[in-house]
Amino acid sequence: MSVKQERKVVARNRKARHEFEILDTYEAGLELRGPEVKSLRAGEVSFQDAFARVSAGEVWLHNLHISPYEAANRFNVDPVRARRLLLNRQEIRQIAVKTEEKGLTLVPLEIYFSRGYAKVQLAVGRGKKLHDKRETLKRRQQDREARRAMEGRG
Repeated sequence: MSVKQERKVVARNRKARHEFEILDTYEAGLELRGPEVKSLRAGEVSFQDAFARVSAGEVWLHNLHISPYEAANRFNVDPVRARRLLLNRQEIRQIAVKTEEKGLTLVPLEIYFSRGYAKVQLAVGRGKKLHDKRETLKRRQQDREARRAMEGRG
């Protein structure tokens, strides 16, 4: 008897897949304060320049903007503060080893709620060069045209 995993996506970082070649993904819990959860549920989040970094055996998410929740006035915290990500030690070690390689970085792909908990999908990625981006767009366009041609035949 399997229970369907309910996952309510709050926000996606569309630029990440365009700017980076995704090599590996991880799911991490997000440590938040009370009003931040309500803001997140309302979709008040921006990935502009967000990245993650391993330091002192912990993974931290930097520059993720969660807008202050209006009704919480004095309990609000800094909207772009560094937030700790919750991963097990083995995953943190794997990520640390991978991100120490030249050119690899840790970027958030999406934020969602899974069984009531805020989660972040992180990716270890390598920055794409301009010609790689063009090649990806060209390949996507060719696939689209091929699908249209196949639909026309049927």
